[in-house]
Amino acid sequence: MTVEDIEVRPARPPEFDAVAGLRWRWVAEEDGRSDDGRQAFVRDFTAWAEENATSHRCLVAVRSGEVLGMAFLAITARVPNPLTFSRASGDLQSMYVVPEARNGGLGGLLIDAVLGLAGELGLERVTVHSSTRAVPAYERHGLELSPRLLQSVHLG
Repeated sequence: MTVEDIEVRPARPPEFDAVAGLRWRWVAEEDGRSDDGRQAFVRDFTAWAEENATSHRCLVAVRSGEVLGMAFLAITARVPNPLTFSRASGDLQSMYVVPEARNGGLGGLLIDAVLGLAGELGLERVTVHSSTRAVPAYERHGLELSPRLLQSVHLG
């Protein structure tokens, strides 16, 4: 497979089932999850994706009609300041490429597409919570590690 035969674009509503399937597959890959509850998850995820399409823009990588990868740009309004009243930032979320399509540049195409969309929307910055394995890919596409980004991981 080459990246030339891949189309990266916003997901279409009929593709949300496939995106939900990728999300399920990712968790199954990481945690060994069985298919119990998969059908209900796909149904509920599809409804969620449609309801949140404005704040969570889903991009897909497609080859011959098959969704091979996904990434979401979650958009968050920021507090106005005297220089710019309308402000927003983005968070690259749930980026996933099926194992059989990895290491061929597909992830990079998705990263570039998300960053391009963020630029079109005028977002101030894009963050990502990454696995250690994926950090080099994000760095190759212009994201930088930030020593000032703090997070709380134990809220509940």
